Amino acid sequence: MRIWKTGILFYIGGMVYVLLEWLWRGWSHPSMFLLGGLCFVLLGLLNEGRRPELPMWVQSLFGACVVTALELACGLIVNVGLGLRVWDYSHLPLNFMGQICLYYFLLWIPLSSLAVLADDWLRFALFHEEKPRHRWL
Repeated sequence: MRIWKTGILFYIGGMVYVLLEWLWRGWSHPSMFLLGGLCFVLLGLLNEGRRPELPMWVQSLFGACVVTALELACGLIVNVGLGLRVWDYSHLPLNFMGQICLYYFLLWIPLSSLAVLADDWLRFALFHEEKPRHRWL
């Protein structure tokens, strides 16, 4: 059953990521579905099995680190290695190889919070798991 849950959450995360890209910049790429699904699944694991849970601000900050690391890895493969040029942040300040930058890292902090909350409520609503409780501080 666990693999089905993970697959469903991966699919939801991938679709939401692509939708956010369409809303943000008007287009997306199939690799972003895979990246979004992986990010969503990993962000959902930030508080699984932890009692007491990590405060939400810690999960959000750690989530932004996870997403940024995956974005760098994906960018090095998709943009640099394969030359697909899905994104390029080289015009933004404080970027690294045009693949990640401080601006998007900061944007991932609140988005990671939303992803953790969404994962918890989806697990509750779809899979009848424990009702989510979150510590903010």
